[in-house]
Amino acid sequence: MPEEFTMKPIAHIRSDFAGKFGVPRQSGLVESLESLVVFEPAYRDPAALRGLEGFSHVWLIWVFDQAVREGWSPTVRPPRLGGNARLGVFATRSPFRPNPLALSAVTLAGIEKTAEFGTVLRVRGADLMDGTPILDIKPYLPYADCRPEALGGFAAAVPDGETLAVECPPELWEKVPPDRREALRSVLALDPRPRYQDDPGRAYGFGFAGLEVRFSVEGEVLRVLEIEKSSGA
Repeated sequence: MPEEFTMKPIAHIRSDFAGKFGVPRQSGLVESLESLVVFEPAYRDPAALRGLEGFSHVWLIWVFDQAVREGWSPTVRPPRLGGNARLGVFATRSPFRPNPLALSAVTLAGIEKTAEFGTVLRVRGADLMDGTPILDIKPYLPYADCRPEALGGFAAAVPDGETLAVECPPELWEKVPPDRREALRSVLALDPRPRYQDDPGRAYGFGFAGLEVRFSVEGEVLRVLEIEKSSGA
């Protein structure tokens, strides 16, 4: 048996996130986020997707390509615990792993044929930044993949969902494409700041849908300070 395996991306995702900051911490938290799975030319045969239309959700198996490091650590500091406790890497979903692999369950919103990219998948609720390489796609099987009796360890508590009230001047909100506003509002309401940061005087920012969004948080209120076109857009 070979001790090493070479894998090639079969696809890349097209999402609204230019960087890691702002990306939801898990898939499915912001269902209004839409992304496209664009296959590499060698894998654009529509026959490879035959039968997938019967499934409502799929697993994306992808690479933490922005977190590749030399070597590895047996323990990490999960953000969910505020970065104050160390746990075994295999007890977490940290991107800093011996093999930087991740998986996300997403809603399959459609299978579409395009002139530029051939057949693509439209998905909702993905937690991947733009350009992330995807190694495989598998159908989500409710009878096998859903385990209501499963224990969640230190992450057993259901995420709080939207925790912040979002305040944004109308003139700034108008700069966001109408079909992206609900997704952006939900991303902001989930509090995209690192869990260990709580400085009301600090301004944060991230790229979203070709825009640079800057905001601050005081108490339970997030205030949008600026929305401008990204310099790279």
